[in-house]
Amino acid sequence: MEIRESGMPELERWESFFDPNAILLEFGLSPKDKTIIDLGCGYGTFTVAAAEISLGDVYAFDNNDGFLDETRKRAANKGLFNVHCILRDIVKDGVGCLSGSADFVMLFNILHAENPVEILQEAYRVLVPLGRAAVIHWNYDSSTPRGPSMEIRPTPEHCQTWMKAVGFELIKPKIDFPPYHYGILGIKSE
Repeated sequence: MEIRESGMPELERWESFFDPNAILLEFGLSPKDKTIIDLGCGYGTFTVAAAEISLGDVYAFDNNDGFLDETRKRAANKGLFNVHCILRDIVKDGVGCLSGSADFVMLFNILHAENPVEILQEAYRVLVPLGRAAVIHWNYDSSTPRGPSMEIRPTPEHCQTWMKAVGFELIKPKIDFPPYHYGILGIKSE
C-alpha cells in the first residue's frame, strides 16, 4: 500500500482523542461478533477495545511492524488471547481471509490511503452478508491538531460515496466523534 503521511500523533496524545469502547458500542459491536478485522490497526487502540467487547477473534492488520508490536504488547498486558496481528499490505495483497468470513471490519483513519475504494472493496469481500464496516476519519477541518494533509484527507461525503460504490448500505451515514473525528457505518447486503 502506498504510505501517505497521516500525521499520526504519539500514543498518549492519540489515546486522548477517543473513547474506543463508546465508539465501538455506537457502531454496534457486540459479543455476537465472532470475527472482527481491523485494517490499519495503528497502536491497537480499537483492536484491544474490540477484543474486550467481542468474544471472538480480532485480526489486526498493519504494514508497520512497530504498530503491530505495540498492539501485541497491549493485548498481552490485558490478558487478551483473541488478538492476531498480521503484517500485510492489504491493498497489494488483500487481507488473505476467505470471502464472507468477518462480521465486522474497522477502517479507522485509513481511507486517506492511495486507493481507498480498493480497501473498501476488500472490506466488503471479507464481510458476511449483513456484516458491518465502520469508518472513522479526521474531520475535514484544517484546525485539527493532527491528521493527514487536507489534500488527501477525505470528507464524510467522499467516504459515503466510496462505500455506496462498493455496495454498502449506509445505516449510520455520519456520526460525530468529538473532538476531531467522524464515523460512518455501512452494512453488506444479504
